[in-house]
Amino acid sequence: MSVIELTQATFQAATQSEKQPIIIDFWAPWCGPCRHFAPTFHTAADKHEDVTFASVNTEEQQELAMALRIRSIPTLMVFRENVLLFQQAGALGAAQLEDLITQVKAVDMAKVHAEIATQEKATATTH
Repeated sequence: MSVIELTQATFQAATQSEKQPIIIDFWAPWCGPCRHFAPTFHTAADKHEDVTFASVNTEEQQELAMALRIRSIPTLMVFRENVLLFQQAGALGAAQLEDLITQVKAVDMAKVHAEIATQEKATATTH
């Protein structure tokens, strides 16, 4: 599967509509570590057809990067069912990326949604 390019216009729809995990690489053309990480990211995308891989060029999508508080690149974000499960700056090695993908696939999303609902109820009752 190829890596899709996200923009400010397509980001929200991509992260909300995905039942399968979506892993997003925030990068820029001038970033050496980003260029070094790109082949690892693309290899994983080819290997895992049950995961959506996307990238955001922070030079072209500065407003989106600022809205998401991307302060250093590369940064990875992982969403599943409209929930941010992971965010980390820095390039991962191939084994680390594979481990992350395995962990994200194993998350019990029903449990995550239940925990979010409990937190929202608790917040609502304290205000």
